[in-house]
Amino acid sequence: MAMLIRRMLTRLRNDFQLSIITLMGLIGVLGISPYAIYRLLEGNYLVGLADCVIVFSTLVAVIYAWRSGDTEKPGIYLATVLTVGGTLVATNLGVNGVFWLYPLILFNFFMVTPGKAVLATALVLLALVSHALLVPGSVFESSYQMTSFLVTSSVAGLLAFIFAYRTRRQRDQLQILAIQDPLTGARNRRAMNEELRIAVALNRRHGSMFAILVMDLDHFKRINDTFGHQAGDQVLMDFVKLIRKSSRKEDRLFRFGGEEFLMLLPNTDKAGLLAAAKHLHSQVAQYLLGPGGPVTMSIGGAILRTGEDWESWLLRADQRLYRAKAAGRNCTVADDASQALPPVLSNLF
Repeated sequence: MAMLIRRMLTRLRNDFQLSIITLMGLIGVLGISPYAIYRLLEGNYLVGLADCVIVFSTLVAVIYAWRSGDTEKPGIYLATVLTVGGTLVATNLGVNGVFWLYPLILFNFFMVTPGKAVLATALVLLALVSHALLVPGSVFESSYQMTSFLVTSSVAGLLAFIFAYRTRRQRDQLQILAIQDPLTGARNRRAMNEELRIAVALNRRHGSMFAILVMDLDHFKRINDTFGHQAGDQVLMDFVKLIRKSSRKEDRLFRFGGEEFLMLLPNTDKAGLLAAAKHLHSQVAQYLLGPGGPVTMSIGGAILRTGEDWESWLLRADQRLYRAKAAGRNCTVADDASQALPPVLSNLF
């Protein structure tokens, strides 16, 4: 039990949106359940039933988010249910039910994107005001009271929108910084390790084929020593732009370290690996220019083998890279996924 609780807490710390859904769900269940029971006992079955639906829907959404890892759909589902339920409660209880719309407004801005939350808030206010105008005295005692509610709820919605928008922007920026190399814009090693783990998992579950190319710019140290680190940095940035332009949309590029990069190739066999390596070699040789002239690269390639872990897969590709460099650089060394030995040396020029 203690281990299960620790795992749950770790998951909550690592998944912001899941923690929000769980917290809002807990507050919703504990806050609404007593009112649902009270209204059913009082004979107000419509509102009591609406409260029960909200509580049940909240539990279903939270459980789904925990089991599937998907937090977007449960958020939209909860926002929809609460918006409809909150409007129904407010129109039936009158001014006493209106107070529940303030936490509803805040709740929606936590559960869905700011744009969707603004839409939900506008629909609630429109439905409530329309009902109040069609049935005078059913919700508000006077036009002044209705106007006061509209002003205060709009201000609350505006403040919630500003907070939610800024928070989401900052969180997105932090997530990008956590996985992106600040100089080149390629993904960093932390992101690379995670992507390789995912590739191994997909291979084991579905037999998906993956390949990697570990690329190293030849004699890069000479550029830094001769022309300075600023010139070297420019070569690295130009290299990343060129590789991205020359690869498929599904291929993912990572900065492995220094002038060393890794390209993850989904749905790729050995023929595809060698074709990709040849194409990238050609593009770099033709278009990558440093202050001292053309820049070339060496490549080590490896196909993911069945049952192999990602560290062994990466090590094999790295070993092939060093063989390519020992063979004179500006070439590719790749191994065959169907054979443990020997590796195949392919000079592509």
